[in-house]
Amino acid sequence: MAEQVSSLKTNIKYKNTPVGKIPVDWEVVKLEDICDEIYRYPTYYNIKYVQQDGVPEVRGELIEDNGELSNDPSAYRYISKETSLKFPRTILRQGDFVLSVRGTMGKIGFVSSRLENANMTANLMRISPNRNKVFSLWLKQYFLSNFFQTRLNEASSATTIKTIKAPELKTIELALPLLSEQKKIAEILTAVDEAIEKTDQIIEKTKETKKGLMQKLLTRGIGHKKFKKTEIGEMPEEWEVVKLGIVADLKNGINFGKEQKTDTGILTIDVLNMYSASIFIDPTNLYRISIDLTKKEDYLLKEGDVLFVRSSLKKEGVGWVSLFKDFNEQATFCGFIIRARIHTKKLIPAFLTYFLRSDRVRERLISGAGQVAITNISQATLEHFIIVVPPLNEQEQIIQILSSIDEEIEKETTHKEELELLKKGLMQVLLTGKIRVPA
Repeated sequence: MAEQVSSLKTNIKYKNTPVGKIPVDWEVVKLEDICDEIYRYPTYYNIKYVQQDGVPEVRGELIEDNGELSNDPSAYRYISKETSLKFPRTILRQGDFVLSVRGTMGKIGFVSSRLENANMTANLMRISPNRNKVFSLWLKQYFLSNFFQTRLNEASSATTIKTIKAPELKTIELALPLLSEQKKIAEILTAVDEAIEKTDQIIEKTKETKKGLMQKLLTRGIGHKKFKKTEIGEMPEEWEVVKLGIVADLKNGINFGKEQKTDTGILTIDVLNMYSASIFIDPTNLYRISIDLTKKEDYLLKEGDVLFVRSSLKKEGVGWVSLFKDFNEQATFCGFIIRARIHTKKLIPAFLTYFLRSDRVRERLISGAGQVAITNISQATLEHFIIVVPPLNEQEQIIQILSSIDEEIEKETTHKEELELLKKGLMQVLLTGKIRVPA
């Protein structure tokens, strides 16, 4: 990929066109000029679904953000071959695209050889490029670009629900390089896509490794031979099993009005700051509130405070915990959060945070929550919540193992973000011809 990027050349002549300034040897075409067909069947009815030996049905929710269609066979429904043959113009071939035209309009999915002869639902439009005029993988990159999404929105029907019709889509204009240059551009951008996908796979694999280790370390510990039965399952004999309220003080966050949000007040932790990948509070997008906490110092956070999401619109979000690390200035926490402050030297806050984030413990936390319009967890529930307290040296070992995996995940996540930024920049210059590639 580095060799491909370094081979890019500049200094060429441009011309002004309806789609902006482009190289003189590029042309402006309508989408219909480079496609064999752009088609949407208006109604999809009398569908017969089968359990096996059927035709995959491609739906909008199967389109992924990277322009691919789901690789999970279980995500698809299958229609009978007889049903598929009744709708020959919605049968897909390799190199075609499906475009979502309702709901989340503009999601684009590339049809690989795996889905050759699949069929699509009525809420999708089939775009079949002319292989003699356009390279499918170049067109995929154009469809994923901001250029296409902007023109799609401009061309779409002005209705309450955003949608696009085939005649409107056909008239969208784009800048078209020579076929040989299309292939080079696609090669470079696809190489970055592959690097992003590989990094994503590393992240997911590392997360799975961490999940398995958490399950083992937080129930079996390190090097134990003897175990005891407890009310939360079998645990090492040396581990204490106690209620959270015995080892920590709990406090609800502070309530305030919208008018108290200011640019100069005290930093405030909100629920949105809680869902970080690491065990620590996400410090981005913090807001401030104007409030005097001189006589309410209990609302000021301290290093090592463990914070719980008290209220969540989604049941899965309630009880999620993050650890507060000093911001070098005072900070407080909103009323949708409960603070736990450990008052014993026997328990390390980082260990407690990892423990409370493990799958089995999360299930217990969620099951103890109450649900009306939103899901809530109370101080009383948390005070009686059972936790484990291993010996300090074992807590430290477990923290070291899990934090090293967190660091690896964070490193790969940063690498992925850098690649995505590179891809965005390359699309900006390659798809406009500001930088040329040797064809």
